[in-house]
Amino acid sequence: MSKFELSLPQLNGSFWIARIRFLDNFLVREFCGASNRNLKILEKNTGSVFKQNADKVILRGDTQEVVKQSLNIAIQLLDLIEQGKGLHAAEVDQFSRMLMREPDVELKELVRETVFVGDRKKRIFPRSLRQRTYCKSITHKDLVFGVGPAGTGKTFLAMAMALSALYKEEVKKIILCRPAVEAGEKLGFLPGDLVEKVNPYLRPLYDALNELAGPEKAERLMTRGIVEVAPLAFMRGRTLSDAFVILDEAQNTTPEQMKMFLTRIGMGSKAVVTGDPSQVDLPRNQTSGLRQALGVLRDVEGIEIIRLLDSDVVRHPLVSTIIRAYDHAGMS
Repeated sequence: MSKFELSLPQLNGSFWIARIRFLDNFLVREFCGASNRNLKILEKNTGSVFKQNADKVILRGDTQEVVKQSLNIAIQLLDLIEQGKGLHAAEVDQFSRMLMREPDVELKELVRETVFVGDRKKRIFPRSLRQRTYCKSITHKDLVFGVGPAGTGKTFLAMAMALSALYKEEVKKIILCRPAVEAGEKLGFLPGDLVEKVNPYLRPLYDALNELAGPEKAERLMTRGIVEVAPLAFMRGRTLSDAFVILDEAQNTTPEQMKMFLTRIGMGSKAVVTGDPSQVDLPRNQTSGLRQALGVLRDVEGIEIIRLLDSDVVRHPLVSTIIRAYDHAGMS
């Protein structure tokens, strides 16, 4: 039985009004968020005013259509909460923006498409339609390019899919790699031996692995050589068979490095290449291997290129706003 009641949009003076009456205090707290943070996000994204009044939330807008669409978003979010899905502010932001663009999307169906159950039973699922397409492409294709700005889940989802394939025994090992020269730094100028030098570049991959598998399981997998985290240069001369291989930050590969990586893929393997073509840290006169590959391979059968956008960002709500601001200023 639902723990909230609805009053459909009605004209009240010059505004359209809808009401949600809550029959459960926990539900109203989860929906509104701390200090009504979720309501403020919904106001920003929908164009309706969301105002809490005791056990009610009142929606007010200039047109019936705006309030109706806002109410649909609220209902879908409430359905998720009733199913036990806690909502973070970033999710409220992303889901509401997605539903404003695509009101026919069913959030329950999107959330149900869990790709991996991680540490502490955390369910990993696509949080946008493009993320869902990305995950399905990884399932059905042997080589997938996932390109887009930071925070769109490119690497995190790929790693979740890799662990899922490993646990299902579809592959025998996971290899995570990325270029070891980024952000204008050269390995020769970094302190320590080779391992110490490359570790700062690989840290994001370790962090994602620890978050998904849990630190203890991740450590066991790496100790046994089932999961390998290495700089791209270590792939030269190898044939990667029965493996799930992820190349991260691929925009910082040279064309030669990209070709070397793509030709390492062996039988029974799957590869995902992730990167952001707008964030190349190579010298100005150096062509990005990712940019070149996206052009050369765009029509090759068996290869899928998925382009994620700022609307797919799943980090703090400010991240997508910052990305859009830089794009608008021509500083992508």
